Amino acid sequence: MLVTKSIYFEKKAMATVEVSCKYCKSIKVIKNGYSSIADRQVQRYRCQSCKKSFQLDYTNPAYKSDTADKIVAMTLNGSGVRDIRRVLGVGFKTIQNTLKKKE
Repeated sequence: MLVTKSIYFEKKAMATVEVSCKYCKSIKVIKNGYSSIADRQVQRYRCQSCKKSFQLDYTNPAYKSDTADKIVAMTLNGSGVRDIRRVLGVGFKTIQNTLKKKE
């Protein structure tokens, strides 16, 4: 089943985006409820191939896909943990766990 997400621009034009799994890149994705974030709800999706659920956009910077790469790159460039926390907006444990996984 092909799931698409409709995006409205200025309430006139509409674009359709094909939703694919962020883990296995499969297009066998179904809607899987909503996640309440602050004052809005975000659509959740579930992959029928790998059985994992995900969102298209996250508000917490620790959940974004490129955060781990940025943490490692900043560490290799000599940035300290406090610098990384301030720049990326993630917690100390996130940095610590990411660096342990990359070893």
